[in-house]
Amino acid sequence: MNENTENLTLAYRLFTDMQGNHLEYIYRGTFTQSITDNILALTESNLADQQENSQIKKRVFFIMVECLQNVTRHQEAANSSQLSEPGLFAIQRKGQRYFITTGNIIQNSSIEMVRKMLDKVNSLDKEELKKYHREILESGKLSEKGGAGLGLIEMVRKSGNKLSYEFKKLDENHSYFYFHTEVLHKDNEQLSLEELNTSLQSIIRLHEPLEKECILLNFSGIFRQESTSFLLSIIGQHIQGLSGFRKKNLNMMLEMLQNIIKHADSYILGNIAGNYGIFFISENAEEFLLTTGNYILNSKVKSLQERLDKINSYPVSELENVYRDTLSLETESSKTTGLGFIDMRIRTSKPLSFSFHNIDHQYSFFTLRIGVNKNLEIL
Repeated sequence: MNENTENLTLAYRLFTDMQGNHLEYIYRGTFTQSITDNILALTESNLADQQENSQIKKRVFFIMVECLQNVTRHQEAANSSQLSEPGLFAIQRKGQRYFITTGNIIQNSSIEMVRKMLDKVNSLDKEELKKYHREILESGKLSEKGGAGLGLIEMVRKSGNKLSYEFKKLDENHSYFYFHTEVLHKDNEQLSLEELNTSLQSIIRLHEPLEKECILLNFSGIFRQESTSFLLSIIGQHIQGLSGFRKKNLNMMLEMLQNIIKHADSYILGNIAGNYGIFFISENAEEFLLTTGNYILNSKVKSLQERLDKINSYPVSELENVYRDTLSLETESSKTTGLGFIDMRIRTSKPLSFSFHNIDHQYSFFTLRIGVNKNLEIL
């Protein structure tokens, strides 16, 4: 165990919170068309791996598109204010139930209109929704946001469930708007609005540490080669607006993600085995902090800790020679020399921060964190 142990435990706490809430991933940041496309592609990849039927896929996608468009519509409220509250998107899978949550800044002057629309569609049954939808189309009375009312009606119809929401006041002019619904599977009973509200509260509680720790992007779940490209695309788009973050840092993030994909030990959660882990980016005044966490067999902990301690013991001036010597030892059949870890040390010129949290007699949770100085270019 090395320094900053308390901060390193954040990865495991977030991971267990996300798994406890069945969260596949949370994105917290600015929403662009490219980021939205990659979020959809990431979900499509996950749904394919879970072999979900085509009808559920279509309904999940429809709700996601509507929710993401809603965040984008209201993003202007954040841009026109002095607030720095990024948008939020989260997707959960609880058995056959899919829950989708968004969050964004909204002007207080718009709250009453949005509340009335939500309460209206929640009060209608299936036939009444159909009739109300037809009335809006025939009258041409769309909301000032250009069709948000129709979108809400369609979300209730497609999801088969009510729409849960909450407004959290930020200042005299703005609030944070949480929106939450479930895509109802044909084999499940509809949840009551009270049950949906309880479900939303769990996301709001999880959102609080993300804000407190300034976490920009948080992905938790099974890491696969396919998901890495989507994650890097989302990150690449997001960092364009981050002062001090260099695109070359993506190479190091790729190394960290590949470390989970290649070296995390398979673990069973909810009867599904895979390379479970977590990746998130946070920041403080001086640094961006890149953090990964994954399961590792206890039998591997000692050797990995010794390897990392040894890498941290080298003076920065010797690291290039260590890298070359290590590269000559690495073969296709044996890639356990820590070459990637050495490369991370070279790029940051800092010791690697890491910890091992014992889970049970067989597994521990390995956390790795790297600090990237905002004012220095990475090699």
